Amino acid sequence: MARLILFNKPYGVLSQFTPEGRWQGLRDHLAMPGVHAAGRLDADSEGLLILTDDGPTQSRIADPRHKLPKTYWAQVEGAPTDADLDPLRHGVDLGDFVTRPAKARLIDEPAGLWPRTPPIRFRQAIPTSWIELTITEGKNRQVRRMTAKIGFPTLRLIRAAVGEWNLGALLPGEWKELHV
Repeated sequence: MARLILFNKPYGVLSQFTPEGRWQGLRDHLAMPGVHAAGRLDADSEGLLILTDDGPTQSRIADPRHKLPKTYWAQVEGAPTDADLDPLRHGVDLGDFVTRPAKARLIDEPAGLWPRTPPIRFRQAIPTSWIELTITEGKNRQVRRMTAKIGFPTLRLIRAAVGEWNLGALLPGEWKELHV
């Protein structure tokens, strides 16, 4: 039976156990030998990171060939309309690749959202909005690049779900273990 750890990765933590430079590593939050991250989440992104001790499970979660949906909440600069999100739904040319079509919708600020430390930059004259974006690939900084391409740079990015697993009520730094 494989161990599966659902971890709410805080801002400033790498998806690896060893720290690097100004960023903390997973070992600063988890003391679990034998598990490895199934995929990556940038240090400046927050949210669901899945760890497992099972290679095939790790591959199924992380490998883009399996097209496991990953849902993100992006707080963006500006006030996009539903029509502004259409390019995300059809695929965006990011120069080095064209994204697969994504599910994209405007949402209210997610309920129970924790404050980020440090907080995002705040500019009184520029509003912010939230977008829920579900993708089936996961190239480097893809969601940030997608929202910037349509004119709404991401200020805060939280992965809310990977496949059937979601953050639930986990707060930053908290985790729960499942056996699958």
